[in-house]
Amino acid sequence: MAKSLKRAAGLCAATLLSGCAVGPNFHAPAAPADTGYSRSQPTPAPVIGTGDDTQRLVQGLKIPEQWWALFQSPKLNQLVAQALRANPDVASAKAALRQAHELYLAQVTNLFPTASGEFDGTRAKTPVATITPTTVAADPTYNLYTAQLSVSYLPDVFGGVRRANEAAKANEQANRFQLEATYLTLSSNVVVAAIQEASLRGQIEATNRLLQLQQVLLDDVRQQRGAGTASDLDVLTQQSALAQTAATLPPLRKQLGQTRDQLTALLGRLPAAEPGEQFTLSDLTLPRELPLSLPGVLVAQRPDVRVAQENLHAASAEVGVALANMLPQFSIDAALGSSALTIGDLFTPYTGFWSLGGSLTQTLFDAGALLHHKRAADAALDQAAAQYRAAVILACQNVADSLVALQTDAEALSADATAATAAARTLDLARRQHELGTISTVAVIADEQSFQQAQINLVQAQANRFADSAGLFQALGGGWWNREGAAGQ
Repeated sequence: MAKSLKRAAGLCAATLLSGCAVGPNFHAPAAPADTGYSRSQPTPAPVIGTGDDTQRLVQGLKIPEQWWALFQSPKLNQLVAQALRANPDVASAKAALRQAHELYLAQVTNLFPTASGEFDGTRAKTPVATITPTTVAADPTYNLYTAQLSVSYLPDVFGGVRRANEAAKANEQANRFQLEATYLTLSSNVVVAAIQEASLRGQIEATNRLLQLQQVLLDDVRQQRGAGTASDLDVLTQQSALAQTAATLPPLRKQLGQTRDQLTALLGRLPAAEPGEQFTLSDLTLPRELPLSLPGVLVAQRPDVRVAQENLHAASAEVGVALANMLPQFSIDAALGSSALTIGDLFTPYTGFWSLGGSLTQTLFDAGALLHHKRAADAALDQAAAQYRAAVILACQNVADSLVALQTDAEALSADATAATAAARTLDLARRQHELGTISTVAVIADEQSFQQAQINLVQAQANRFADSAGLFQALGGGWWNREGAAGQ
């Protein structure tokens, strides 16, 4: 018996090793050969902005794992760390990865034989009038005990199991990259929310300063009205300007409140547990050097592209599974045991039995079910390929958009800074001339409105530079591959 089992095991191993895996062998799609992100300007300007807001684009610059630390804000670093620890999306992605890993391990077991042990105890009575009684004992009532070990093995002759293992492994890798994508999206959202909060606080502060100036001017106009040097129209005009400026505050405060709620939710908290950290633009430092990766490198850095690639890999393997299911299926079964009338007689001489057999099964008619499953797998492969191309296009578009935003918003900031300086000087000069009585109140009000808009535009332009920098880091993948134990390592 032992020799027979050894022969069967050797036959199984030989069959498995000699078999080939049907279906396409997966190869990662070729990386884009493009050397830039724009036909009109293949190589972006290495220097962005002027003065204190100058930034440099450095091709191939290493992106740190904690890229948000480049903004040099301890408060921001703390909030991102809290979000990565407590956000439920991260917990969900981790659980999905654990599930995919366990499913892969479960799938791998299909390559091995299945062994099961069985013990049966039966009490029965044989009819005494039969020609051949069941037992030789005089008593027609008897007990029968059977102990049996059964082994079943399905040789993976055409590689269907190996293709299924390949698909399960690809699904696990897709979940790994999905976790990295969750990290990247969450950290980027926290950074952008902090920048938005800083921008809104700056706009609110600028509006409050203008309200104070307009209130002072309104009091002055009222005094002039009492002295007869100003008209009721001047008073009403200034009151209207003051009210219009005050009306811009509630929308800003609403946006600030909603931004704080968003930041609280990103930290995995309910609204009542709002964080104590608050942000202004002075809390952030604009990174002086920004990385730039070519499209051929970008596709390896973007987690969403890697997810799409692993999905393509899984779809390719599923084609092999569907094809293997259309081919003959082999099985080898063996059993070894003992059967006796008493437990004590089990495994004694003349009570043993064994069996060894194999089978081959080929579906002859299923109304085309297996064929349609194969065609469905082919269609799923085409779909995954199209989704991969879409992910690559989106990744390159995101980088291109970020580069355009960096350049144009740098120009906007320079213009807004010049306009804000000019508006401040104009307003100061207008107030002096108004005190001397050389210009009207209406002229001063117009200069104040220009000053208000210039200050708000400046704050928005400064915030846009921070947001553009964060957007570029996100578009490039965030540097997850520089972390020890990152996906795919």
